[in-house]
Amino acid sequence: MTAVPREKTAQLDAIEQSGWGQPFRFLQPHNVAFWVYVLGVGGGTLTMLRYYGPGAQFYTPALAGGVVLFGLYLVPWLLVLRHHNRFTAQPAGLLAAGFVWGGVAATFWIALPANSALLSIWTKIGGTSFAADWAAGLTAPINEEFAKALGLVLLIGLAPRLVRSAYDGFIIGAFIGLGFQVFEDVLYVYNGATQLYGVDQLGSSLRVFIVRGAAGIVSHALFSAIFCAGLMWVLGRTRGERNVLRGVLTMLMAMLFHFAWDDMGGLSNGGVWAGVLPFLLAAIELAALFYVLRHAAGHERTWIRELLTPELATGAIDPPLLDAVSGLRKDRKKYRKHLHSRRKAGQLMEAASDLAQELARANGTDSPGVDHARSELLRLRASAGTP
Repeated sequence: MTAVPREKTAQLDAIEQSGWGQPFRFLQPHNVAFWVYVLGVGGGTLTMLRYYGPGAQFYTPALAGGVVLFGLYLVPWLLVLRHHNRFTAQPAGLLAAGFVWGGVAATFWIALPANSALLSIWTKIGGTSFAADWAAGLTAPINEEFAKALGLVLLIGLAPRLVRSAYDGFIIGAFIGLGFQVFEDVLYVYNGATQLYGVDQLGSSLRVFIVRGAAGIVSHALFSAIFCAGLMWVLGRTRGERNVLRGVLTMLMAMLFHFAWDDMGGLSNGGVWAGVLPFLLAAIELAALFYVLRHAAGHERTWIRELLTPELATGAIDPPLLDAVSGLRKDRKKYRKHLHSRRKAGQLMEAASDLAQELARANGTDSPGVDHARSELLRLRASAGTP
């Protein structure tokens, strides 16, 4: 009986643990999660049509402006998220399902009616002044974060082998939050036009786009990425990753950020902090985001390293490239300096990721896809002059 090399065993274990290479199948009529997802998106669609329906014809310029502007706003977001979806990358269909849940179900099926109900309760409890200062921050972090996270739970039900790690939760949560953010921003455009009784609809759309677009850098996509990474730490769906305390604290941190952003006026009390607090809060949120991202990606970096290590023997991968593709930002920066070319380093790292993806799809065996990705990587390395 031939012994399996340790590197090959680790590679197969990484493929099994990560679920990378598994296809995503949305249509699952025998899966309860599928029908809950359909119910949520269907209910959200009906609520959205009822909300926009009565004034859709009169406010068409505002709606069209909002859709176009925030549609364009999506482009840089998708490029950034594609860059961060570079380890055990999630299928586009799964990410699209998360985006739709966040935009339609979480926004219109859950958050819109739940927020309206809870906001009225805070008004009755504390009065209009209290509600104006604090009701939004006491309402949205609860209703909206759990509404978005429900999408992640349903995607676990639809793709249990694909959604495994805190990093998966981070990336999927970002897409769910981005969907919520974009659909909510269009809703703000519509509401802004109705408040002005249809006057200067395109100008109103542009103003909302500038304000909401700038704030969106540290808004729902960030909240949900952090919250869903925390939820995955609580669930502990991959070996050795469960950390309930870290997960709960991470989820609470996302809710605290959401609270602070929604109740900025109450926190600053109209004083000198009113102009400083948004920038201070944004800096803290971004620092927390990258901290969570770094820790969430730990298992992913290990998996892709184990997946590609056997390729050292084929010559397709060399140690510096392996360090770069499975490492941190400092490792990628070091590799770019090693090649004296940012462009060539980027091409090689992307080609190595493509090879890893093909290896995962082939379950660690040779296949036409693996052979092609390996030969392409060898060609790029030869052209870059790497040994």
